[in-house]
Amino acid sequence: MANPAVEILKENIAAIDASVKKLCYSYQICSAIGIKSSYSEDEFAAFEAMTSRYARTTDMLVNKILRNIDSVEYEDSGTIIDVMNRAEKREIVQSAELLHTLKDLRNNIAHEYKINEIQKFFAEVLQNIPFLLKTIDSANKYCEKYAGKTGA
Repeated sequence: MANPAVEILKENIAAIDASVKKLCYSYQICSAIGIKSSYSEDEFAAFEAMTSRYARTTDMLVNKILRNIDSVEYEDSGTIIDVMNRAEKREIVQSAELLHTLKDLRNNIAHEYKINEIQKFFAEVLQNIPFLLKTIDSANKYCEKYAGKTGA
């Protein structure tokens, strides 16, 4: 009988891979625009989309993929700190602290209710996307032993 947690892991991997494609699209556009003091409406919309996609993808990594790995490995999921520490132990990420940085930025974005204030996160999101993508790639490789070949 197939492990239901492995089936959910496969679904979560497919979902995060789709999210990564959208995030990469936004990242290319925003990297070309660059950081500046003011943006046209189209540029601001592109950055806002990228920021939202970053937050969603980070959430999927930590709350879906990493927690799902715990479930597959019959670990008590525990706190988010526990999840991040196990990701470091599994060598999915070099340091749990780096994951914490990604998640903190995600939380700041999610709790910014003034649309014009979101601009203060643009540079930090651009800076953190390569690390997020590397971490997702590492998580996908780790998951191959349970879910088979993964990734886009």
